[in-house]
Amino acid sequence: MASRSLGGLSGSRGGGGGGGKKSLSARNAAVERRNLITVCRFSVKTLIDRSCFETIDDSSPEFNNFAAILEQILSHRLKGQVTWFGYESPRSFWDYIRVACRKVSQNCICSIENMENVSSSRAKGRAWIRVALMEKHLSEYISTALRDFKTTRRFYEDGAIVLGEEANMLAGMLLGLNAIDFSFCLKGEGLDGSFPAVIDYTPYLKFTQSSDSISSDEEELRTLGSSGSESSSPENVGPPFIMDENTWFNKCKRVKQKYQLTLEQKAYLEELLRLRENQLSESVSQNKILLQRIEDSDLAHKLEKEQLEYIIVELQDQLTVLKNNDLRSRQELTAHLTNQWPSPGALDVNAVALDTLLYRKHNKQWYEKSYQNLDQLSAEVSLSQTSLDPSQSQDDGKQDTLNSVSEGKEDTPSLLGLCGSLTSMASYKSLTSLKSNDCLASPTAEMTSPGLTPS
Repeated sequence: MASRSLGGLSGSRGGGGGGGKKSLSARNAAVERRNLITVCRFSVKTLIDRSCFETIDDSSPEFNNFAAILEQILSHRLKGQVTWFGYESPRSFWDYIRVACRKVSQNCICSIENMENVSSSRAKGRAWIRVALMEKHLSEYISTALRDFKTTRRFYEDGAIVLGEEANMLAGMLLGLNAIDFSFCLKGEGLDGSFPAVIDYTPYLKFTQSSDSISSDEEELRTLGSSGSESSSPENVGPPFIMDENTWFNKCKRVKQKYQLTLEQKAYLEELLRLRENQLSESVSQNKILLQRIEDSDLAHKLEKEQLEYIIVELQDQLTVLKNNDLRSRQELTAHLTNQWPSPGALDVNAVALDTLLYRKHNKQWYEKSYQNLDQLSAEVSLSQTSLDPSQSQDDGKQDTLNSVSEGKEDTPSLLGLCGSLTSMASYKSLTSLKSNDCLASPTAEMTSPGLTPS
């Protein structure tokens, strides 16, 4: 029974060997990608820290390690170049960068291609890394190349870092290098493309003992050294790890320095917090003042609007009153002019009387005629006044005028023509002007003059 069970176990393991290999390869690829990305992040941090104290150039170990990591990332699962004979030759990441970064404005691809001292493809790729860092455009180059997914897919196999989610992290990490000023010599030994780049993981490896550990590192090393073999004697045991006073003093000094640094940082943060609180209180007070000003402006605007509305209403009322007064004045003026205008019959009679008087004065008939008595003179004066008064009736005025004319002088053809010419509307309108200019002599004045005394 035991042999059967062992056989069954061995058979099950043998049947799942294919799936185990696939899962193992996938796990290895994932671990490899994660390791490269993590180490790249550490290298970028060390470069930024080192740039605060010295200039980064080809002699800097931090830069050499970063360049090797970036070269390994860009060369991860890079496809080979197939020749005419069907053989696949190795390819450098420069072939991919040369095609994918053509769209970058003012790129250095042509300059790298025309370099005389750089011949191999790997050396051109390393020169491109240095030039891009000095131009502060390395992140832009990588981002542009990764956006061209079609070209990236053509140059890399499945599982490559540039085809995974880690590619976006890579572009973001390289963005911090734009704050560093690099100085490289493009004719140095770092451009030698005959040897592959090797990553140094030593600066990034650090073991920190857990606080749950029972024994210290020294005790563990002493235990391991004492239990090397049963035949070991006390003489073979190494000297115990004893810490002298200087070591304790150095430890205390380092702790004190850390404490002082922490205390200074705490004081700085407190001062910064106090400053921000003061700024916040000032901003709040200014905000209140601005709100009060806005409220006052709104109130003043409302009052001004109400005043303007009241003024508009008052002006409209005054305009209505003026229009009514103007209309009433026009009506009164029209009625007054209509009442003063005489009828057409009266116009004819008045025109005949006016023409008669003008004719007599023009021919000096007033000086040749002698009146028999004052009664006849007064009758003629009353006749002339009655003919000029438009309030009398038409028949009476016409009869009296004819009688006075017939008594004075008989009508002649010349007199009839003159009377006919003054029967128009214009002759009547000139009556007022003639009176004002003293063209007509008053009968009373004629009688009182010395030359008109009766004989």
